[in-house]
Amino acid sequence: MKRIIIGISGASGAIYGIRALELLREVPGVETHAVISPSALTTMGAETDCTRDDLKVLADELHDFHDIGASLASGSYRTAGMLIAPCSIKTLSAVANSYCDSLMIRAADVCLKERRRLVLMVRETPLHAGHLDLMSRVTQAGAVVMPPVPAFYARPTSLDEMVTHTVARALDLFDIEVPGVSRWKDG
Repeated sequence: MKRIIIGISGASGAIYGIRALELLREVPGVETHAVISPSALTTMGAETDCTRDDLKVLADELHDFHDIGASLASGSYRTAGMLIAPCSIKTLSAVANSYCDSLMIRAADVCLKERRRLVLMVRETPLHAGHLDLMSRVTQAGAVVMPPVPAFYARPTSLDEMVTHTVARALDLFDIEVPGVSRWKDG
């Protein structure tokens, strides 16, 4: 069983984290642990019809954002890593500065210290030098910064297809293949 943590922060784009949980629900041998910030719940309400109760159904375990004593806060609790989708600049800053005041940031910090995969789907534009510095710092610490930029070679016909493809590419970084995703082909 491969365990993966899905964090959803308050940036616009809550659908990325929700879609990750939806896609992973269909992949055998993957156990999902979700951590949702209070701001993410507000954003989800504005951008989607998904509720906290829906996330409880999608995730194998939904953790309390403030419970820094949860299993995910310990390096001895083995996971394949963590995807924060979307990742707000506030969350990026907390990860870059090891400011572990919540389970989301502590779990991300554990991934870095244990040399596990941490993928941050940073959702902000335009970027200023401070944002770029934070991205550089988390990259130097071992994280992967993957802004949710759609790929058009798959010729998406809907927003749903673009979101699914982007999330599937993020899950590729954990060696988790989502069936039915278009990939680049030679010629």
